[in-house]
Amino acid sequence: MSLPVNPPLVEIQGSPRNRGRQYGEQAAQRIKLGIEHYSTQLDKNKVSWQDIRDITGKFEPTIAAFDANYIEEMQGIAEGAGVEYAAVLLLNARTELLKLAQRRQRGESMPDEDPDGCTGVVVMPKASASGRLIHAQNWDWKAECAETAVILKVRREDGPDIITFTEAGVLARFGFNSVGISITGNYLECERDYRQFGVPLALIRRKVLEQKLLAVAMKEVYATIKSASNNIIVAHANGVAIDFECAPDETFQVHPDNGLIVHANHFQSPVALTKLLDKGIANMPDSLYRDIRIRDLLEPHVGSITPNVVKEALFDDFETPFSVCRPPRPSLAGNNQSATVAMIIMEPELGTMDVAMLPALNKEFTRYTLDMEIIKPNVPCESKQAGE
Repeated sequence: MSLPVNPPLVEIQGSPRNRGRQYGEQAAQRIKLGIEHYSTQLDKNKVSWQDIRDITGKFEPTIAAFDANYIEEMQGIAEGAGVEYAAVLLLNARTELLKLAQRRQRGESMPDEDPDGCTGVVVMPKASASGRLIHAQNWDWKAECAETAVILKVRREDGPDIITFTEAGVLARFGFNSVGISITGNYLECERDYRQFGVPLALIRRKVLEQKLLAVAMKEVYATIKSASNNIIVAHANGVAIDFECAPDETFQVHPDNGLIVHANHFQSPVALTKLLDKGIANMPDSLYRDIRIRDLLEPHVGSITPNVVKEALFDDFETPFSVCRPPRPSLAGNNQSATVAMIIMEPELGTMDVAMLPALNKEFTRYTLDMEIIKPNVPCESKQAGE
């Protein structure tokens, strides 16, 4: 597989509709390529576009109640890119829509390929060499999505600016905002999934990044009804981070341990494990050791961890190709090439995001930046989180 070019920077501003049109125009080629990728997957599952339109229609009231501006922005993306609106909603709710379409077609959810596996990391300020929080992620998914990624920068008049690494046409995935709130997310699965139409995960992530206040950002993760499980790490540059293990209707917390949060694709919260059946391990058994590997590689450096130390840990190739950093390989179902699509290293205090595409093959990073407006607390808080 040839190495991908760096994700293009897409900058948008104005009203939701105008932002969407700007996004669609600038990223049209990658949006269309992403739609083509998922259309192929749908065709393999014998799911028609009419099926997708029908399911899309069931999501719209939930999205409108959550934030009608997102419908406007997605309609604008469709107009700008010259594609069908349902296709843009597919991109923004592809996990939910693909699984629900499978249920509709087969009467059950039967994954045909590896799920959205990832390994997320937060280094708290007192565990880092610089005293700055580091928030990082390996994104494991379809290898061809390296060709559809973009860096989206949203200039806003009604809240903080945003920078997010995402699939083209999607409102957000991983990133941070100009007041220092950052987010990453990764796949979880339990027996409660896909029993209801919740808010698509991409829109929850975007909502987090739009917030001025960390408390409100965390509320959006904690309290929003979802269609399926997901792990979402929310942090603030001033030294707070919580990992939220989300079932569709309930949320559990994992806090830093020895200055670190490390999370793969299985539930860690003891409370969650007493209440839920973790079904993700059967699809991603390597999750059981990926977080152990990262923690073992980082803990000897606690107090002096740098972004480069985090990068080296996330490059770990133990048990390759079922490793923290996954080279392109056939998925467990054999239907596609699965890979670590990107490695993202963020230092929100500095406003920097370093990105390497297909990092098992390419260790060159591109830096993207956002102008920051972080307000430091008047009195440093020697919190348990920061001091662990």
